[in-house]
Amino acid sequence: MSDLFEIAVTRIDGSSASMAEYRGQTLLIVNVASECGYTPQYAGLEALYEEFRDRGLVVLGFPCDDFGRQEPGDNAWIDQFCETTFGVTFPMFAKIAIKGPGGHPLFKWLAARKPGILGIEAIKWNFTKFLVDAGGSVVRRYGSMETPEEIRKDVVKLLAN
Repeated sequence: MSDLFEIAVTRIDGSSASMAEYRGQTLLIVNVASECGYTPQYAGLEALYEEFRDRGLVVLGFPCDDFGRQEPGDNAWIDQFCETTFGVTFPMFAKIAIKGPGGHPLFKWLAARKPGILGIEAIKWNFTKFLVDAGGSVVRRYGSMETPEEIRKDVVKLLAN
């Protein structure tokens, strides 16, 4: 698949969607988990979304249980957890796999366009983040330890273009 906007996704409520819905918007795409040491980043992700959504930023959360079995809940539980614990209002999607042959095409596409350290495409842990410009190009990949607050400067710069 050569175009981000051709990739099908499933919303957390089970309804079908397409990345084409986000054409023309700046995206921060994140694989998330509820029982991870990085889970508090939900608060920072929500703060970024609230601050910049009127300027075209959309944060997209994709729950994943591939890393340390840290997303054990079903979609309904995850949705409730995110809303009640962190006040998440940004779009959340159905739980996906990222690793191996059953990995979701979205994260395979993102990782191929912006490999990590030493050119390794594999996503290493929860809360890996990809910043994508309005045209669908991956601008930057961030590791789990890079917080939404640290990413803010890149979002500001990208939205200014």
